[in-house]
Amino acid sequence: MIAPAPHVRVHRLYANVYLLSSPAGRLLVDAGAWPYAARFDRILGQFSPDAVLLTHAHVDHSGGAWRAARRGIPVLAHPLEHPQLSGKVHNLPYPAGRPDIGRMVSRAHPKVPSAALHAVHPGETVLGWEVVALPGHTYGQIGVMRDGVLVAADAVIGAADGAHLPRAAYNANHAQALDTLKRIAGMDLRTVLPGHGGPLTPEQVRRRAGRPGP
Repeated sequence: MIAPAPHVRVHRLYANVYLLSSPAGRLLVDAGAWPYAARFDRILGQFSPDAVLLTHAHVDHSGGAWRAARRGIPVLAHPLEHPQLSGKVHNLPYPAGRPDIGRMVSRAHPKVPSAALHAVHPGETVLGWEVVALPGHTYGQIGVMRDGVLVAADAVIGAADGAHLPRAAYNANHAQALDTLKRIAGMDLRTVLPGHGGPLTPEQVRRRAGRPGP
């Protein structure tokens, strides 16, 4: 398994939380799952990020984001994710086939006040990192890229045997998720940092992108 880039640190709070440093400032990507909110709050205090960017609104990636809002740290996300993050809608794809339970899970999680949410769009630069569109798992999923390092959210999952996609039932649009994976495979990268699991090589991603189906 490869190591993250020197300017990247990672904490696993069920989902990966990435601490990114550049001359432009400190960016924290994702907020982990709700049971880890106290740990996430300690990370906020120690790292002192200039902003928190949420790759998408699923609760395993946004569960601690309310802690950042409470500290007055800007919380950035694609506008398509704002309704879920703020609690205006409650749509979760898990457990698979049980949207009623998904809605209950969503309602049980603390939300980010709308006033604390800031829109960010693909092509923009946030604290030295380029925002990249990675739709499919959710329609507004984004990642960030710098110096050949892509923080890829749940566009790809890392495992001991290589790169995987989330199950089709967990993707808003599985065909779009496959297209996004193929696009990542065509990028000039040296490291892919997934939303779950360890760092991936571009070759691992290319191997998975070359296989059809789920």
